Amino acid sequence: MNIPKDLKYSTEHEWIRLEGTRAYLGITDFAQHNLGDIVYVEIPEVDNEVANGESVAVIESVKAVSSVYTPMSGTIAEANEDLESSPELLNEDPYENWLAIIEVSNPDEIEDLMSSEEYERFCKEQENA
Repeated sequence: MNIPKDLKYSTEHEWIRLEGTRAYLGITDFAQHNLGDIVYVEIPEVDNEVANGESVAVIESVKAVSSVYTPMSGTIAEANEDLESSPELLNEDPYENWLAIIEVSNPDEIEDLMSSEEYERFCKEQENA
């Protein structure tokens, strides 16, 4: 399982890369692996205000339909439109293919997310549950 060290992680299996006031949001390798082949992505609307914990996107796979929740509040600055026509990009590289960029309104929320080490332990606990 690929868990990059430079990202922060949520308990809903999203990752965040904070660059200044912009947060890149995506799903983790653990999430894409458990979803299976991704066949559809409903990307977030640009300029939408979002709150921590709010559903911002929907991913459909051959196994399930899953919501993506933002672990940081702000405004959707960009959405990755490539995922609409090529949802399988999330299976190929979930860290290169982000879902949205959020202009963050509360950067301190990053402190509530897990480090790569904490997230790895969390995933192992979920696998053994």
